Amino acid sequence: MLPRDLPVDEVLSYAQRADELGFDELWVVEDLGFRGGVAQAGAVLARTSRSTVGIGILPAGARNAAFAAMELATLAQLFPGRLVAGIGHGMPDWMRQVGAWPASPLTLLEEYTVAVRTLLRGEPGPAAGRYVNVEGVVIGEHPQVVPPVVLGVRGPKSIAVAGRVSDGVLLAEPAAPPYIGSAIRQMADGSNPRDTVTAAGARLEVITYDAAVVGDDGRAARDLVRPGLAWIGEPDWAPHLADLPFAGELARHRQASAGPEEFAATMPDEWVRELALAGTADDVRAQIAARHAAGATSVVMIPAEPDRLESLARLARVLKR
Repeated sequence: MLPRDLPVDEVLSYAQRADELGFDELWVVEDLGFRGGVAQAGAVLARTSRSTVGIGILPAGARNAAFAAMELATLAQLFPGRLVAGIGHGMPDWMRQVGAWPASPLTLLEEYTVAVRTLLRGEPGPAAGRYVNVEGVVIGEHPQVVPPVVLGVRGPKSIAVAGRVSDGVLLAEPAAPPYIGSAIRQMADGSNPRDTVTAAGARLEVITYDAAVVGDDGRAARDLVRPGLAWIGEPDWAPHLADLPFAGELARHRQASAGPEEFAATMPDEWVRELALAGTADDVRAQIAARHAAGATSVVMIPAEPDRLESLARLARVLKR
């Protein structure tokens, strides 16, 4: 991942270095007050030569569906086969701040996803819905390689929507194996027979995010990653933690802690092993393998060290040669 607060003069050199080191995918972040996802993706695609670039995520309430599809189609035409588009609700507080939080987020997300995917295929926009009206719109400049559209969502109802109308799901950190397995089951519950997703279990993308540090000393690396886990005890993260064997203990630990920093600094080392990609290169390879075994198709590392550019070479130690 390209961290959202990476200094602007490091963004392209960071992306180029990650591409050179052999990472299969590079993910850019769109958070309110930082940088736009489409603009970053275009610049990163132009600067790199081999990596797929993912946008995680474009909030559905922030852009007209037809114009979002045009932007994505242009990137997919210019860089065929190298784009994954993530769409989501957006953080409720941010979306309310800009007047873009709907009365029914699930309805908006489903209508928006169907519309964007339809338009990317070069087909006329679907019938108008409650929030999205691109009926009959056609994007003539549609890509030959249609990019996957995945939903960056957390809860079971939203994940079921991903199984029903998208190409998969993008799971924010922490994405431990039990959460991955739960999300896959929830997507299956929401699926309908169609060309790309079937109730019989056609392959969906399952992309996961996790804070990451790789070092020679595994315990020291896990201590470095702890600040990246500071907020996971908050209510928004409940779906990520519900199926962990230590979920109850973690909740009690959060209640007993003076704040997020203390919560993260004092959690047991074995919890950090489950909740992050941190340790020696062998440790992290095993953590990544466990996520793939649970059903993840892509495992995204979020650099958690202060010097993210310098940490890239250490993170690259886990790559298959």
